[in-house]
Amino acid sequence: MEIQGKVAFVTGANRGLGREFVKALLAGGAAKVYAAARDVTRIDIPGAQAIALDVTSADSIAAAVAQCGDVDLLINNAGIMSLGSLLDSNSADSLRHHMETNLFGPLALSQAFAPILKAQGGGAIINILSVLSWIAIQGSGPYSISKAAAWSLTNGLRNELRAQQTQVVGVHPAYIDTDMASASKAPKTKPEDVVRSVLEGLAQGLEEILVDDTGRSVKKTLSTPEAYYLMTSRQAA
Repeated sequence: MEIQGKVAFVTGANRGLGREFVKALLAGGAAKVYAAARDVTRIDIPGAQAIALDVTSADSIAAAVAQCGDVDLLINNAGIMSLGSLLDSNSADSLRHHMETNLFGPLALSQAFAPILKAQGGGAIINILSVLSWIAIQGSGPYSISKAAAWSLTNGLRNELRAQQTQVVGVHPAYIDTDMASASKAPKTKPEDVVRSVLEGLAQGLEEILVDDTGRSVKKTLSTPEAYYLMTSRQAA
């Protein structure tokens, strides 16, 4: 799918990766970009159309979708990450919180926009997942579980929407140099580089996009005895 002349809807567009998507889409010739966030006062990108959206609220999603009946491309970018052990007393509450934003939000938005994408000729959905959809590291339990579920959601949507010619793309980045990963000392990819790789992959018709060496390395090992998801568990033991 090419961006030129298309209409895009980006969640979590007020900062980080979402903001870079909005800027790149406009620069790439998108006819219109809806920039969605809880706090629309923080959306200050010239040319973007700010849309109030709480991805955990059915009413908010319905109101946003009602304003955006011409969308060709949905980018489910909004997400949260809080570190904590699965053995903590509040881990179930943390997991529910992660799932509401990282899983049920993209599901609800995909459901709501699917008929609109069909009417537009199919369009595309991009789900921003994570390399942590395949592995868990110390403290990432609830986040990793939510992203693993979102990966499965992406695979399911791809199967169900193929008949209407909707391209469904899963993106699995490692650390990105945004405020979400500011506490980490690990190598990080610039958000503009992630966006460029994603939009190039979209244009090539890819259904899964790996944007960094970490993602490529982890994916390569998944079916081997030295799979990273096993190795990280051993290292934590």
